[in-house]
Amino acid sequence: MTARHLVTGTDGEDAAARHLASRGYRIVHRNWRHGRLELDIICRKEATIVFVEVKTRSRGALQSPAEALTPAKRRTLVLAAQHFLTASGLWNSPSRFDLVAVVRDGDAYLVEHTENAFDLSEPVGGGNTAWQPW
Repeated sequence: MTARHLVTGTDGEDAAARHLASRGYRIVHRNWRHGRLELDIICRKEATIVFVEVKTRSRGALQSPAEALTPAKRRTLVLAAQHFLTASGLWNSPSRFDLVAVVRDGDAYLVEHTENAFDLSEPVGGGNTAWQPW
């Protein structure tokens, strides 16, 4: 039997993927991994690579989905994205980080999408190219 929170998380990622696809995003990868690093959803919106962190919570949870995107989590996402860009040879492609916050309310999943969810200059500092802030 699967733990309820794992089902909620998987269902939240499914809802996020449907939401993104309905808005013209092309899903490239789901749950991309490099060692212990993971990117929930990697998609494209026109020429931009979009790294999407999905945070799912049940209605009434102590912490909102957005609050779960801590500075430590941001650093981990940046590191994972760097590995993806290197492995894919895509460092010259514009990219950004989005957050899809999903709240489970009974059987319904309420989705809120935040583009450019965080500024990379604070969590990691510096920059490697003129357009990439890391």
